[in-house]
Amino acid sequence: MKTYNLKPSDIEKKWLLVDASGLVLGRLAAVVADRLRGKHKPAYTPHMDCGDHVVVINAEKVQITGNKANDSMFRWYTGFPGGLKERSQGSILAGKHPERVIIKAVERMVPRGPMGRRVMGHLKVYAGASHPHEAQQPQPLDIAAMNRKNKRA
Repeated sequence: MKTYNLKPSDIEKKWLLVDASGLVLGRLAAVVADRLRGKHKPAYTPHMDCGDHVVVINAEKVQITGNKANDSMFRWYTGFPGGLKERSQGSILAGKHPERVIIKAVERMVPRGPMGRRVMGHLKVYAGASHPHEAQQPQPLDIAAMNRKNKRA
């Protein structure tokens, strides 16, 4: 039996729409990362970009469980002496760009390197309910119905 490898002409990408309101952040990020990589498809090929495009709306309404809103910190270095900065997930979620929490969670679940950077280009996250991708006719993906633990009230 031979191993089947996808060719670029065999890849068919779909557009998916995910409503993040009430969903748990880590569970949402895990499902989105799998869809971006294409691991849900039977013809998954690790060295090919065979995943789908994912549009996430209502990023500001995502839920963070436990004390992670205060304890989980995002750190970065400015490049200047003493320039280590940090913000908590809760403050970013309540701030001006709440979509960055979802982007960073998914980014940490895809591989680093050229494949991960290409795959992350297929993720579109918006804080509100509107998005400019209506022309692609994204199919809704109900992550809350996959497992009862995926949604919090």
